[in-house]
Amino acid sequence: MTNAQILAACRSNWEYRGVDEASMREMLDELSAHLEDAEAAGRTAQDVVGRDVRAFAASWARARAPFSRRAPRTLAMACFVAGCLLLGAYLIRWTTEVDVTAAFLAFWLATGTATVAWELRRGSIGLVKSWLVGLAVGLPAAIVTQRLAGDGVLFALPLWAAPLLLLPGLPYAVADVRAAKRGRKVEVEAL
Repeated sequence: MTNAQILAACRSNWEYRGVDEASMREMLDELSAHLEDAEAAGRTAQDVVGRDVRAFAASWARARAPFSRRAPRTLAMACFVAGCLLLGAYLIRWTTEVDVTAAFLAFWLATGTATVAWELRRGSIGLVKSWLVGLAVGLPAAIVTQRLAGDGVLFALPLWAAPLLLLPGLPYAVADVRAAKRGRKVEVEAL
């Protein structure tokens, strides 16, 4: 791997682990300096980061942003995603209430739990693979629950439930968008 690829892999991992933009820039600068020093000394990038770049990035992120700081952000962002999906369900059906069955609830709880657990433990594996992992858990949970509990409606979610779920993750989403804009602005100024 080239130095640029290593830096990109680390940045991607740190973004999904909830490392704030300022800390991430500092970490990238430090890693870049270490990689350049190693190259000048005749060593390879592998001597700095080891064989597994993702494991290196994950361990550094855990040290920089411990689980106690990452968990609330991940939980809030999970609620934000759930709120977006729920809002989509309202818009697709063009209704103010969504009927929740046991299978619907089991599918989303299992998918969300698997996806959040994977993100907290391993970092990002990409959107498609993350959803595949969730679906591998969510679909069987929904099928088993439907066979056991049937098709009965447990409760109806009113329209105000979606914004309520969106609220905890909104500050994090806004902060991420602002940090990304600042990062692009700094990169443009550096050119």
